[in-house]
Amino acid sequence: MSKYLLRRVGTSLLTVFGIVIVVFFIVRVLPGDAAAVRAGPYANQEMIDRIADKYGLNDPILVQFADYVSGVAKGDLGVSIRTNQGVTGELLDRLPASLELAVYAVVLATLVGVSLGVLAAYRQATWVDRFARIFAVVGSAMALFWLGLLLTFFFAFQWEWFPGPVDRLAIGSEDPRTFTGFYTIDGFLSGRPEIAWEAFRYLALPVITLAFVLAAPILKMVRSAMIEALDSDFVRTAKAVGVSRHRILFVDGFRNALIPVTTTIGIVFGFMIGGNILVEFLFSWPGIGRYAFDAITTRDLEALQGFVVFVGVMYVVLNMAIDIAYALIDPRIRLGSGTAK
Repeated sequence: MSKYLLRRVGTSLLTVFGIVIVVFFIVRVLPGDAAAVRAGPYANQEMIDRIADKYGLNDPILVQFADYVSGVAKGDLGVSIRTNQGVTGELLDRLPASLELAVYAVVLATLVGVSLGVLAAYRQATWVDRFARIFAVVGSAMALFWLGLLLTFFFAFQWEWFPGPVDRLAIGSEDPRTFTGFYTIDGFLSGRPEIAWEAFRYLALPVITLAFVLAAPILKMVRSAMIEALDSDFVRTAKAVGVSRHRILFVDGFRNALIPVTTTIGIVFGFMIGGNILVEFLFSWPGIGRYAFDAITTRDLEALQGFVVFVGVMYVVLNMAIDIAYALIDPRIRLGSGTAK
C-alpha cells in the first residue's frame, strides 16, 4: 500500500508541476503588458517601468518561471492586481463558501441520481425508467444560467419562497463564529440556529440549480452500471439460489456498480470546485468562482493564474482520494501493486 501511495503522490506532483508550467506560459503569451495593467490606465511610462522592475517582469522568462515555481512551492500564488492582496489568502478566505455550495449540491445530486438510477435499472421499460431517462436528458441539456434565472424569478421574486441572490446571509446579518467555514454548521456550533436556518435558505436555490444539472450524469452512469451488474452471471446465480431481492439489488448489484459511479461523482465534485463560476455570479455567492469571474472582468491575470493553479491542485488531490477509495469499494483492487486481480 505504501508503494502505491508513493507512486500516486509522485504522479500527482508531476501533474501539478505540469499545470504550473502550462498556466505560467499561457499567461505570459497573452497580449498586453502586465506592468501596464498593474499600473492602471492613467500611469505614465516611468511608473510602468518601475512596476516592471519591482515585480521582475523585465527578467528573462526562465528567471521569472523559477521565481514563480519557488513561490508556488511555498504557497505563494502572487498578488492580486485588483485588490493588492495575496491571491492565496483571498482564495482560502473564499474557499469555504464554494465548498459549502459544492458539497450540498453534490450530495443532493447524488441522492437524486443514485435513487432514480437504481430504480430505473430495476424497473426497466416501465414508467419509472422512462421518467428517469427524460430527467437525465433534460438535466444534461439544461443551461445552468437559464435554470438559475428561472428559479430566482419564480421562487425568489414571484412567490417569495426563498430569499433573493444577495450573499450567503441577509444584508445586515452577522456572520457566525467560524468553526468549519460552513455557515449552516457554524450557526449551530456557535449557538445561533437562526443563522444556520437563514444560511440554508440562501443556499437552497443555487444548490437546486446545480444539483438538477449534476444529477443527470450520475443517474445515467448508475443506471448503466446497475443494468450491467444485474445482468451478470453472479446475480443470476444469486437469484437461482434464493437470495433476497433487497440483497441482490443493494449489496451484490450496487456494490459492483460503485466503481464507475464513484468516478462520476468524483468528476462532478471536481467540476464543482472551480466550474460553478456562472452560478456563483448569478447568486452573488462569494466563492472562488466569483473571484475568478471578477479576475476575468478586471483583467487581473495574477488572480486568474492563481485560481487555475489552486483549482488544479485541488483536482489532483481529489483524484488521489478517488483512487484510494477504489480499494475500499472493491477488494479485488490491490493497493500494493495498483492493479485489480
